[in-house]
Amino acid sequence: MRKKDRKRQRRQVNKAVRIKHKPQRLDVADKRDVRTQFAALCYRVRDGKLQVLMITSRGSKRWIIPKGWPLDGETPAHAAATEAYEEAGVEGKISNLCLGIYSYTKTLPKGDDLPIVVAVFPLHVKRLLKKYPEAGQRKRKWVSLRKAAKMISDPELGPLISSFDIKRLKG
Repeated sequence: MRKKDRKRQRRQVNKAVRIKHKPQRLDVADKRDVRTQFAALCYRVRDGKLQVLMITSRGSKRWIIPKGWPLDGETPAHAAATEAYEEAGVEGKISNLCLGIYSYTKTLPKGDDLPIVVAVFPLHVKRLLKKYPEAGQRKRKWVSLRKAAKMISDPELGPLISSFDIKRLKG
């Protein structure tokens, strides 16, 4: 997707977020109807400037933030921290404060669309490891909030990243 097209798409989303899902009967909902993932917005302060860590996806090599499915018994924040370690080699302090949510549709191997809701948690990076589970499969890059929001292709996630304010975490 070209930069110009992404900007237009973001403007449209900002005007009115319209999520098109097929109707769900909650009395017979299946675990595949809507799924929840947890993401970490990994950040640090360098020379007085806030930076976030972007990683590439394994398949399409798009720039994303670490996210994934929770393991049984994990809290949402802990699940986000686990994904940050596995996908980006990050160690740090995760907050239980959810910054926001966004949604996207994942196309399954059989062609079915699966709606996914992602809750995003801030993670203050203390250490960036050289060796981590997905090290050979992804690239990492520290960037400003503004640049990160432009790099992201998920139209709902860009505004969430650009509105991140570290001062709100301190209460």
